[in-house]
Amino acid sequence: MPIKDAFLPLIGQPRGSTLAAIATCVAVAADLGARITALALAEDDFVRPKVIIPGDLDSADASGSREVSDVQQLLNAFTNAASRANIRAQSRSGKVPADQIASILAEHARFSDLTLVPVRPHDSQTERIIETLLFESGRPLLLCPEQHVDELRPEFENVMIAWDHSARAARAVGDALPILQAAASVRVVTVADDPTDAIVQSGTALVDHLREHGVYASFETAMARGSSIGKVLGSWANSHAIDAIVMGAYHHSRLNEIVWGGVTKTVIGQPPCWVMISH
Repeated sequence: MPIKDAFLPLIGQPRGSTLAAIATCVAVAADLGARITALALAEDDFVRPKVIIPGDLDSADASGSREVSDVQQLLNAFTNAASRANIRAQSRSGKVPADQIASILAEHARFSDLTLVPVRPHDSQTERIIETLLFESGRPLLLCPEQHVDELRPEFENVMIAWDHSARAARAVGDALPILQAAASVRVVTVADDPTDAIVQSGTALVDHLREHGVYASFETAMARGSSIGKVLGSWANSHAIDAIVMGAYHHSRLNEIVWGGVTKTVIGQPPCWVMISH
């Protein structure tokens, strides 16, 4: 299914890297030929009333206006980027309780083909939002690493599929087909120090399947040599000038607590490039 409707959550402070990531996400949506919808949410926490002496009025007003200003700056960055990209766009904003932000974003993401998420490195709020979007929206995510935003391209010419033979990875490949079909180079990569016949057969079978969709991919393995799989994938992507990684998200629940798999945790905490992730 083509990607025709993209969703962009706008959360947090309008740092320079965040504003640049918003513009880059809009450029990706434009390159895909999709409409993009932005939703800017600010926290609406209950604050216990307190006595403010006259000398504190200016600072109190400034605090309130700053919160509004943060949201408005995010929306302005989105509107300006959409105008430059000449893309169909719409935006909304609101204030909601902090503990409802992630679930509200997931609810809105259900009505899109792809959610683009600017990612601050190892930011707990961002990780919670990504977790909720993955497991409650039913839609794939495209992670935009803010720390690499100056190096990111909106066109995905070189794409890597992180293939671990799982149902999650297969779902991610299906979700990413429009991106894979537009890429100039697609590489299926499995991290394995000792590639077995089963590993090779699985990677080869995926390459054969992709060919039926007009995607001419190659399969290869990367050795871990004691490093975590997440770090190996990141290093491999950097050394091969990969624009985007396609991967499935792993987690399991124990006593209602989400526990990320090591690869997912590494990549979500600090994506090395664009990462399209599904569950």
